[in-house]
Amino acid sequence: MTGQMWPINGGSKAKRIKWGNPQNQISWAFMKQLREKDKTKKIYECNPYIEVYQFRDNMFGLFNQNCDGAGDVWMYLIVGPEKALLIDTAFGLGDIKELADTISGNKPLIVVNTHSHFDHAYGNCRFDRVYCHEYEEPLIRNQNEHMWDYLFDQNGNNIWLQFDKKDLPVFRPYELVGVPDGYIFNLGDDYDVELVWLGGHAPGMAGFLDKKNRIFFPGDDLCSDVSGVASGPRPGGINGQYQNLTVFRNNLAKIVARIEEFDYVFPSHFIINLENSVLTEELATCDAILEDPDNFDYSFEGVSPNGGLPVTRLFKYIKGFGVLGYTAKGLYPISPDESVK
Repeated sequence: MTGQMWPINGGSKAKRIKWGNPQNQISWAFMKQLREKDKTKKIYECNPYIEVYQFRDNMFGLFNQNCDGAGDVWMYLIVGPEKALLIDTAFGLGDIKELADTISGNKPLIVVNTHSHFDHAYGNCRFDRVYCHEYEEPLIRNQNEHMWDYLFDQNGNNIWLQFDKKDLPVFRPYELVGVPDGYIFNLGDDYDVELVWLGGHAPGMAGFLDKKNRIFFPGDDLCSDVSGVASGPRPGGINGQYQNLTVFRNNLAKIVARIEEFDYVFPSHFIINLENSVLTEELATCDAILEDPDNFDYSFEGVSPNGGLPVTRLFKYIKGFGVLGYTAKGLYPISPDESVK
């Protein structure tokens, strides 16, 4: 394997070929310890690509190696009294539906997306219906049968991760339902999971509040590697006016004001099971950046994968955690007209 991280023997059928950007040492050490030593880990025959971890009596982390060179990703399955809820579908590698049904005991399954990005929503077509925040709906609707093509070179060989191509989904239309901030998914009796709109990393980035387990799932708006909530809108993007630090900061302040409703935070990448105070510290970092954007801790200049042009990313530390990454164009809202150019 090429790259700067030693391989982790987690037991997944997929094997890493190479990475894009390397992850930080703390995130990598956490994942190595968890994936090689956690005694709840189980790999089911119906989907040998996913490592399943039991984090609560009724909440499971479904760990997927990222099919491209970006960071590996968590899906989460919450099993309620009558229904189960699956947060994200990753790339769809392997039979995710049968795996969720096996774990839940074949309870009716609600499927939701945190956002539209490859590693979180490309498995949607394995299901009949998927929910997302209404601002992310038009982006997810762009999915098509060619969206996995970039995982392979011109000869059809895997570029980043070795897996059987036949184990990817065959794209088919499915029902996509956009819902507003505060939408409640009931899993039976009084077991509610609330969609919380955050924005930032993506226009319709949604967190999910499991009120029984007292857990908040923030998607990609918090990450022990880089919390990339302020890159700015993508060229040709939709609802790009919500993809910036100001919108995210204001929405983060709303969930921090409700911090008595949850104890732990489970991001979609790397270190999980964080105490709720990490969101307070992330909010403080957002405020510090907006007060003085030039007072950053370090910077990095590279090529933007969105537009192919050089871009300078600035980074400021989140106290006791990782870093928040931002760009000059990712600080403040733009007009809706500008976001679709």
